[in-house]
Amino acid sequence: MSLNFCSLSSGSSGNCYYLGNEFHGILIDAGISATAIRKFLKSLGISMQTIMGVLITHNHTDHTRGLELLTRKNSLPAFTSPNIWKSILSPRITIASDCMREIPLQQKFHLAGFEIEAFPVSHDAPETVGYHICAGDQKITIVTDLGHICQTAAHYIKAANLLVIESNYDEQMLMNGAYPHFLKARIRSDNGHLGNHQTSSFLADIFSDNLSHICLAHLSKNNNTPELVLQTLEQTFLERGIILNGQQKISILNRYEPTEMIRIL
Repeated sequence: MSLNFCSLSSGSSGNCYYLGNEFHGILIDAGISATAIRKFLKSLGISMQTIMGVLITHNHTDHTRGLELLTRKNSLPAFTSPNIWKSILSPRITIASDCMREIPLQQKFHLAGFEIEAFPVSHDAPETVGYHICAGDQKITIVTDLGHICQTAAHYIKAANLLVIESNYDEQMLMNGAYPHFLKARIRSDNGHLGNHQTSSFLADIFSDNLSHICLAHLSKNNNTPELVLQTLEQTFLERGIILNGQQKISILNRYEPTEMIRIL
């Protein structure tokens, strides 16, 4: 089975990711408009009719912006935990009950040919999850918002062949930038986001030949650059004596437009 992965958008302006096989696909988060999601999928040659559902990580707007319209116009089922559903629904946001699917944490379910498991991560939302998705021998883990990597999250991250993980901020840019002190503290906290050095150090700790694709996600617009992310990762790997085997790929996910499709055989 061949798998295709693509980020449609990644960052505080909106997050949405596509994973598909030869027949069907799923979305992870819907943090850009439904119109933009349909437009980007069409540009990739993907029909909305092949999308079997959307997995939601948490209630922040940059992960849910297009959810209401997607479920209403496309009758697309949406999956997340009961607690996250409670935090999403409000007088301003309504989701048709027949599109809402509640999933327990750390229990496998099946959708579009994938075996999926949601697991808890640490972030400043009522509840936040990552997703571990299996298709045959291939394992994909997506963790886009977390302030630190707990043992539970580490278990799923270490199992991944394709890993989507945030590298949100450069520590010096954040501390020297214009954000107020309380916001800097929030971002750096255990319930905030991962900095470049945190992500790079953890990747160096768990690196193996089984990790074929590393996708660095959710870069801050004001406190990071793709160049700094790669520079930090490369320096950390160099210091640890880690050499890529030529088959492994490292990608920086774009903020406003789709990345190139990653094809996994």
